[in-house]
Amino acid sequence: MLVQSEFFTEADGEPVAVDNPEARGEVLLVCEHASRRIPERYGDLGLSQEALNSHIAWDPGALAVARLMAKSLGAALIHQRFSRLIYDCNRPPNAPDAMREVSEIFRIPGNENLSDAEKSRRTTALYLPFHGRIRQEIAARRARGQATALVTVHSFTPVYFGRERPVEIGILHDSDSRLADRMLKAAADTRLYRVERNEPYGPADGVTHTLEVHALPAGLLNVMIEIRNDLITDETGQGVAADFLTGLLRESLAEDQG
Repeated sequence: MLVQSEFFTEADGEPVAVDNPEARGEVLLVCEHASRRIPERYGDLGLSQEALNSHIAWDPGALAVARLMAKSLGAALIHQRFSRLIYDCNRPPNAPDAMREVSEIFRIPGNENLSDAEKSRRTTALYLPFHGRIRQEIAARRARGQATALVTVHSFTPVYFGRERPVEIGILHDSDSRLADRMLKAAADTRLYRVERNEPYGPADGVTHTLEVHALPAGLLNVMIEIRNDLITDETGQGVAADFLTGLLRESLAEDQG
C-alpha cells in the first residue's frame, strides 16, 4: 500500500476498475489494455501526443466493446486504468515486453534503462493489484458456487510493420481450447467477420498470460478475443462486434447446460 501511495497521486486514482461487481453471469470479462492514461509521475514518457493516442499505449475500442458485452451478458468486467506503456498487465514481470523500451516504430524514452527498483515499483503498483483483483473475483465466485468462464478482450491494428492483417476477429487460446473450439464452430458460417484461430497472435507470442495465470490452473473455460481496431472506431462498430461476440459466447456456453 505504501508503494502504491507513493506511485499514484490522488488525481490518478486506483490502478484497477471493476464494472458490474455484483454481476452473477458465468462470464468474467477482463480488459488488460483498456486505457491510454499515464500516471502523473511519468508525464508523457518523452512521447508525442500522437504516440500516446496510438495503439502502442492501449487497445482502442476494446473497453467499449467489453462494456457492451458485460451489459448483455450480466458479466463483471475487470480493467486496467493505466497504459500498457507503464506496465503491460498481460505480461509477467520477467518478460522483456512488460515494460517496453521500443514499441513498433516508437522509441519510449521514459522506459529506457529502467533500474531494477523502478521495474519492481511498477510491478507492485500495477501488475500485482490487477491480477490480485482477478484472483480475488474468481475465488469469491468459487466460494458461492458460481461458474466462471474467463474472457479477455483486446484489439489489434489492421497493419503491423507494413503488413496488412486480413483477419478481423481472432479467437485465441493456450493449451485449453474448449471454449475457443466452440466459438469457432459457432462462427464457421458467418459472413460478418473473418474469424480465425490464434491470429494475429498466438500463445507462442506470449499473449495468453492472463489465461495461463488464472484459468488454466483452475480448469476454467477461457478464451482471448482480438478485434481489428478499424472495425470498432465508433459506437456502431462497437455495438455490432459486441453483439456478435456475445452471441458466440452464449451459444458456446449453452453446451454446458444442454
